Amino acid sequence: MEEIVLPRDRQERRDWLQDAGVHAVAAALNRAGAKDCARAFRELPAGKALPVFSRLEPPAQKAIVEDHEGEERKALIEGMAPDNRARLIAYLPEDRAQSLLESLGEEARALTRQLLAYPEQSAGRIMTPEFVRLRPDMSVADALEEVRAKAERAETIHFMPVVDEDMTLVGTVGLGQLVLAEGGQSVGDVATRDVPSVETKTDQEAVARLMKEADLMAVPVVGEDGRLVGIVTFDDAMEVLEFEQAEDIARAGATEPAAAPYLSVSLFGLVRSRITWLAVLMLAYALTVQVLDAFEAQLEETVALALFIPLLIGMGGNAGTQSVTTVVRALAVRDIGTADALAVAGKEVGAALVMGAALALAGYALLIAFFPPGIALTVALSGLAIIGFAALSGAVMPMVARVLSIDPAVFSSPVVNTVIDAVGLVIYFLIAKAVLGI
Repeated sequence: MEEIVLPRDRQERRDWLQDAGVHAVAAALNRAGAKDCARAFRELPAGKALPVFSRLEPPAQKAIVEDHEGEERKALIEGMAPDNRARLIAYLPEDRAQSLLESLGEEARALTRQLLAYPEQSAGRIMTPEFVRLRPDMSVADALEEVRAKAERAETIHFMPVVDEDMTLVGTVGLGQLVLAEGGQSVGDVATRDVPSVETKTDQEAVARLMKEADLMAVPVVGEDGRLVGIVTFDDAMEVLEFEQAEDIARAGATEPAAAPYLSVSLFGLVRSRITWLAVLMLAYALTVQVLDAFEAQLEETVALALFIPLLIGMGGNAGTQSVTTVVRALAVRDIGTADALAVAGKEVGAALVMGAALALAGYALLIAFFPPGIALTVALSGLAIIGFAALSGAVMPMVARVLSIDPAVFSSPVVNTVIDAVGLVIYFLIAKAVLGI
């Protein structure tokens, strides 16, 4: 995919903003700095401004909102879908968000506050309350008239909930079903029954996974009383999955996910996202130092042991990374659950022991030509034991995190590797003590 960059030359930029598609412009503004983003947005043709603004990420929207005042700003905010408007308001500082809310019209303010009342990263936060709702006793002809009357304000007309007078979900119907049905049929006869739904407090990732697995364009959202309050559409679900994937990748690299595109993150924002993890890992690596200090006498007696520390620790780290990456991903896509912990641990350790045995035999055959038999045997047995322990750690730690309601991605490669480093050294020196008698 070709990289989209905002032209620096003023006339060239204006020509490009005039001709480029809405998605291309939004992609360019998301990557631009705050000042460049606000300046370029001012140069957009009037008919393109709102569609572009609605597709921007909150940092770019914030830059534009701060560059507008009065009716201009109000028109931009009120023109957004309620769920996107709530996301922007939640991103802004509290005083700024409150001021912006108060400037909105009564309906837009009420819808936004309704969504903001739900917990962060819940179905209630990402749902839209603007949709076409149909009754089961309506004729198909009347339903089509209802669609025509309300389509402009609805998030989608390809998925419409069917509810009774108490707003209890009866089923769903798509526009295609209505078009193909006879005009005299009732909506209840055409509707799909027993459709999955979620509650407002359901985690947004669970909602997105459900939609992906069930191949749904949208999913109804009900309150605690079982009444329909909104729908989550496919585009919002994909954004959630993208965010969760970015979060897992960031934590796997011992950092926190950025809340904005890379170039929009300040230097201190980048530092904040990384320094905590570095400090924690620095303290954790102190365990490795303590282990080396405890076995200093053995190292002094057999200096050759020190030569193989990087090799063994590196092997253990790689084995741990393989296991933890596999297990975290399997948990994320629901291939496995915590009930499968023993099976997963057994499979990972089994695979690790097979690989470890093969590497240990190859290593022993190589080392015996250059080092005493005791050293070669110590290194070979240590490699086998460390790889097995590393695989066990990588399999079990994400499972434990899930049981404790912690994101399994927190137990990323650096965290697992730190544990493996410390324990791996203990294993190495204990085997050396047993084999070499030191």
